[in-house]
Amino acid sequence: MTKPLKDCSVAVVGLGLMGASLCMDLKEGGLCREVRGVARRTRTVLDAFFAGAVDLATNDLQTGVLGADIVILATPVRTIISTLAEIGPRLWPGALVMDMGSTKGDICAAMAHLPAGVQPVGGHPMCGKETAGFEAAECGLYRNATWVLSPLPRTSPDALALATELAQAVGARPLVLAPDRHDRLVASISHLPFLLASALTAAVAEVGADDPTVWDVAAGGFRDTSRVAASDTQMFLDILMTNRAAVLAQVERFQAHLGALHDLLANNDEAALRTLLSASQQARAGWKPRRA
Repeated sequence: MTKPLKDCSVAVVGLGLMGASLCMDLKEGGLCREVRGVARRTRTVLDAFFAGAVDLATNDLQTGVLGADIVILATPVRTIISTLAEIGPRLWPGALVMDMGSTKGDICAAMAHLPAGVQPVGGHPMCGKETAGFEAAECGLYRNATWVLSPLPRTSPDALALATELAQAVGARPLVLAPDRHDRLVASISHLPFLLASALTAAVAEVGADDPTVWDVAAGGFRDTSRVAASDTQMFLDILMTNRAAVLAQVERFQAHLGALHDLLANNDEAALRTLLSASQQARAGWKPRRA
C-alpha cells in the first residue's frame, strides 16, 4: 500500500523555477514528512537550504534520491531522460518517480525501463515564467494550474492516486493524458508560440538594425506576443528536439493560416480578410484562462 503524502520523503531533483517552487509549497504547507532538494551547483544547494525551501539539500544525486518515497525530476527534458537511467538502481521498491518535463513521449518511454518495483508517472504542470533559476521560484506557482499526469501501463492505481494527491496538495488541477496526446496539444499551445515569438523578435530586430527607434515605439502588443522568446534557450531546445514531429505539424498548420492571411491581404480582399480575422477574434474571446 502506498503511503499518504504526509508520510512521504520527497526528493526534488533540479532547484530551478519549477522544482524550487514545488519544494517551497511542500515545505511551507507541511505537506510531506521531508523535502529534499538536489541541485548540480553548490550555490543553489546552499541557497535552497538557507532559504528554508528544503529540509535537506545536496549536490550528490545518488544520496539525494536514496530512500525517498517520491522522486520528482525538475530538470530540462533530456537531462530527465539521462537521470532516469542513472537513478533507477538506487530507488527503493514502490518509490514513485515523477517528472515535470514539457514533453512526455520520450520521458515516459525512458520511464518504462525503470526497475520493475518502481512506480512511474509522467507529469507536466502547465505554468511557469520566462525567467528561470532558484531566484525566480515562488510559493503558489501551481495554484489553479493544470497538472498533466501521464501514467504508464505498469503504473499502479495507488501510485497515480499519490501523484494526484501531490498535485492537488499544492493547489493544482490534475488532468490525466496519454503522452502522445499531451505532446500534440502542448506543441500547439506552448511550443509553437515559442517559435513564433522567436521569429517575431528576429523580424523586429532586422527592422531595428536599420532603424533602432522601433524599440522605442514597441509597446504592449510586442511585449505580450514576444514574451516567451526570452525563455531559456537550452530548455526549449530540449523541448523542441524531443517533440519534433508534433511541433513541425503545428508549424505547418500555422504556415497555412498565415499564408491564407497573406494572400487575402495581397489581393486586397477585405471582406474575406474580415471573415477570417473575426473568426479568430471570436475563438480567442471564447477562451477563458483557468488561472484568471
